[in-house]
Order: sequence, then structure tokens, then C-alpha cells
Amino acid sequence: MSSDVTPDLAARSLAKTGRAAGRIVPVILSGGSGTRLWPVSRESFPKQFWPLVSDRSLIEETALRTAGGEFAPPLIVCNETHRFLVAEQMRDSNVKGARILLEPVGRNSAPAIAAAALLLAQDDPQTVICMMAADHEIPDTAKLRSTLLTAAKVARAGRIVTFGIRPTAPETGFGYVEMGDPLPEAPEAHALARFIEKPDAALAATLIATGKVLWNSGIFVFTVGTIIEEMQRHAPRVLAAARRAVEARTSDLDFIRLGRDEFAACPNISLDYAVAEHTDRAAVIAAEFAWSDVGSWGALWDLGEKDAANNVAVGDVLLEDAKRCYVRSDGMLTAVLGLEDAVIVVTEDAVLAMHRDRTQDVKKIVERLKAQGRPEAIMHNISYRPWGHYEVLTEGDRFQVKRIVCKPGERLSLQKHFHRAEHWVVVAGSAIVTRNDEEVLVRENESIYLPLGCVHRLYNPGKIPLTLIEVQSGAYLGEDDIVRLEDTYGRS
Repeated sequence: MSSDVTPDLAARSLAKTGRAAGRIVPVILSGGSGTRLWPVSRESFPKQFWPLVSDRSLIEETALRTAGGEFAPPLIVCNETHRFLVAEQMRDSNVKGARILLEPVGRNSAPAIAAAALLLAQDDPQTVICMMAADHEIPDTAKLRSTLLTAAKVARAGRIVTFGIRPTAPETGFGYVEMGDPLPEAPEAHALARFIEKPDAALAATLIATGKVLWNSGIFVFTVGTIIEEMQRHAPRVLAAARRAVEARTSDLDFIRLGRDEFAACPNISLDYAVAEHTDRAAVIAAEFAWSDVGSWGALWDLGEKDAANNVAVGDVLLEDAKRCYVRSDGMLTAVLGLEDAVIVVTEDAVLAMHRDRTQDVKKIVERLKAQGRPEAIMHNISYRPWGHYEVLTEGDRFQVKRIVCKPGERLSLQKHFHRAEHWVVVAGSAIVTRNDEEVLVRENESIYLPLGCVHRLYNPGKIPLTLIEVQSGAYLGEDDIVRLEDTYGRS
């Protein structure tokens, strides 16, 4: 690493958190977009950041399951664009000492885990990694933790351990693993005989009948040294590119940034395909806890609290003579009459309605929306930023109205626009507004005008969220008409 690179955060984090040797490091992968849970889950705010099964988000629940005790603070691998969401949700859930490793581009689980392993190897090559997705649901935390400790013992013997889940139905949306003979050195584990891609319903039923196959949970446990050795054997291009990306890393606020060009050169491949299907060191433990990948609206119907007619209702929902339905409203009143086995999901800007048998096909809708260039495919009506969020209320020819919420103590970038003027009306809280060379205190029910081209900034000095209405007017109102002159959050 060149001498002008900021000192790496990993060493400082190790000193701050005081992790003892031998503790298990959870590596949480947060790179998916969850298209089968559209319209709630979208690329700009995917499913792991939503509270879908409890009052906490899926990634918060994942991090909290392995907090404390034998487990070190997590290393979270996420997309660069989601870095502030991850950091904020870790703070909100009081997860201490989490490190956040940023992928400049998405390259699947093998490059992500290679980069994480190479980073952790600098502390201790015998570190045990527990690799987990950020968006799964495991209600029995105690059973998960005890199973992870068992898997860690097997991993320290040089095995790559995965968890298999006992099937409850011939599910076609999951991959499967087949158990081989028990391991002499670890009777709790079996050799992993083979991986089986997502089967059709008939094949899934046949596989389950053998009693030897399990759902592939995607949870892996291994030592840093073992996974690096096996990547060198089976995926050397992945390992080499990841090594270059780690060597080129920099630190930015609380984040570790991998080298962009170096990481982009990694093959786009999962850990299953790159290593697990080829290694002779793979083992499987049959997990004795409930698990869901929360991969569809059908899965959320399975997990949800049901009424007497087996309906799951979330939000402002009215059901009349409905049976076995999943109905969710994140806004307006949603009334359902006389439907059976339906899924209805209502957000601020989209409605999804389908039969519960078709929940695996939602991605087809997303693909069509993307082909049409529709913003609803990837963006929410509410856009989240490190300082807060904004919501588009209405727009028309040469104007747009937004509701902006800025968190206490936060500030927007110092910026200007070439194509629009803005009028800000404070409706809650107080704002300090920079306008060219002056600073203006704008209180509730007061407003300020920002002419085209002026340099401006918004700061919330108060103890409560600042809410304002922004009226934009001009020939072009796109978000790319922002020239940032200074930014607290390192955005360009």
C-alpha cells in the first residue's frame, strides 16, 4: 500500500474493540437487492434495511444475533451506495465496533468473502469467519449461536462448514445440499456429498424423500487460512483480484474502501460455485433451528402473524371475507373483499397484486419496469441520505415539490445548481441556511429563497428533526444538477 494512503481502519478497530484471539468474526454480506420483494425492496433501499418481520430491520437482527460473548464485532460487506444506511442502522441497534467494508461494484459472494478474509488475515490467519447474509430470519438466536460454536470447532480442524436446513416442503426457490458420511473427527457434521441447484417441484419432492438432502442456507463457517488456501486452489483469479483490491484500500470516515478498479476485475461468482462445490474439505451440519431467506412475499406470509382466516395484515388494512391473504400497506387504507390466496402490497408510488402461487415471479415485473426505464424499478419515492431523507410530493412542467427531513446535528453539502432555483419553507424545527456569504436562521413557518446559481447549505442545529418543504423551479430538476463544493460525508 502506498505511503499516501490513509492508515487502515482495521488495526485501529482491533485496538478499540479489544477483540480477544479466538473469537468468531461474523462477516455479514449485504449486497442483494431483493427484487422478489418489490415494491418495498428496491435497489436504492433493499430488503435488508426494512423491518419486515419485527420492529428492527433484517440487517439489524442479523448483527444482533451474534453480538457479544464468543463473537467479535461484525465485518459488514456492503455496496458503496448503502454505506450510510448500514452505519446508521448499526448505531440505532447499538451494535458496537462494527467495521464496514465497501464494494465499489457488486461482484457476488466469492470476491466479497475473499476481500474480508484477506483483511482479517492481517490480524490472525486462524480467525474463524461466520459468513451470513444480511437478510435472513432465524428466530432462535440461542440455537443459532450454539450451532455456530459447534461449526467453529469443525472449521478449526480445516473444514469449510455450511448449514443445511431440514426441508418442510418441496421448495423450488432454494438450492439443496446432500449429506454424506459423518465426519470421524466431528460426529455433529457430515461430509458434503454434493450441491443441487434449485429443482422443480417433482425433483424437490424426490430429494426430500431420501432424507439426505437439506436446504442450502448460505451460512458458511471456516478459518481465514482455510478459505484463502481453497480459493488459491479453486478460484485463483478471484483471490488475486481481491488481494489487489485490499492492498489498494483506503479509509474514509468509518468505512474501508476497496480499490475500485482492482475489485471490478474480480470475476462475478458466488462462493458456492467458486469454492464450495469443488473443495474436498466441505462439511455440512443439519441445523436444528427455523430459518427463512425472506425471499418472497410468500415467505413473509409464512412468517407473519395470522388471523382466524389465515390472513396476514400489515399497516392500514381492512379485510372482509378474505382468506389466506398477505396484505401490506405502507401508506393509504387498503381494503380487500372476497379474495383468497392473494398478495397485495401498497407503497406510496406502486401497488402489487398477485396470487400467492406467483410470488417467485415478481422479478419479471421488475425486469419489465427496468426495460421501460421506469424509476419505480430501482428508486423509492422516499430517498435516503446520510443526513436524513427527502420525498417527492408532486412535480410538473418546470417545478417540483419535496419534503426534506434533516436529522439533528446533520447538514447537507455546500452546493449550487445551474438549472434551478429553490424556495425552502420550514414546517418543523429550525434551520441555519448558508446563502452565498451569509448565514440565516430560519424558524418554523418562515421561508428563504435560493436563486439559481447561489452557493447554499442547510444545517439542523436543533434537537429534533428539521422538516421543510422545498419548491424547485427551473428548466432542469434532476438530482445530477448538484455541484458539491464541500461535503461532510465525502460525496463528490
